[in-house]
Amino acid sequence: MSDGFFCSYHLSWSRPDAESLLGDLEAAGVRADHPVTRRITLISPGAGPAGTQSFVTRDQLVLLAGLQRLDRVDFLLWLPGGDAVHVRIGRCDDGAVELRFALGPPARADEERLVRAIREAIGRASLLCVGFVLDREGASAATDWPGFIVKGSVYFDCWPDTLAVLPEVAAAQPQLSGVNSFTQSPWTVYGSDVPNR
Repeated sequence: MSDGFFCSYHLSWSRPDAESLLGDLEAAGVRADHPVTRRITLISPGAGPAGTQSFVTRDQLVLLAGLQRLDRVDFLLWLPGGDAVHVRIGRCDDGAVELRFALGPPARADEERLVRAIREAIGRASLLCVGFVLDREGASAATDWPGFIVKGSVYFDCWPDTLAVLPEVAAAQPQLSGVNSFTQSPWTVYGSDVPNR
C-alpha cells in the first residue's frame, strides 16, 4: 500500500454495509471493475502469497468485503483515469472493522475526488462508523489509530490531515483539548477540514 491513507472504523460490518459502500463509491465514479477490462481484482485472498491477484464477480466481492468468510480482504478500486486504489477491509483485534484506502500516485484532483467519495460513503453509515483518519503523506502511519479512535486509549505522535472521533473520545483525549474542531454528526472533526473562522 502507498504511504497516504484514509481509514475508517466501524463497530459493526456486514454484507449489506459492503454493498452500500461499493454502490456509493460507484455512484461517485470510483469503481470495483477496471475501466477497460471490467475485471474485479482481489488481492491475496486467504493464504495465498502476498500480491497474488485473482478475479471475482461483484457478488463475490460483496460477500468477501462483508467479512462473511474472511477476517480480511484486499481488493482494488479504480478511478476514472485508470489509477488503482488498494483497499483493505479487516477486523481489528477488538472486533471493530477497519476500512483502509491507500492514497498516493493519483493526481491531486483525483485524490480529492476519492477522499470526498469515501467520506460521503462512510458517512451514510455514520451510526456504525465511530471515526476516521485521513493522512495524505502517511506521516502518522505508525499510530495505533484503532486504539485512538475506537477505544480512546492511546496517543499519537504526529497529526494527520484530518481526524474524526466521537464526542466522548474527543472529551477524554488531552491531545484534542483546545484544538480547533467542528461537529459533523456524529463526529468531532479536527485538522485541515476545520473551517477558518
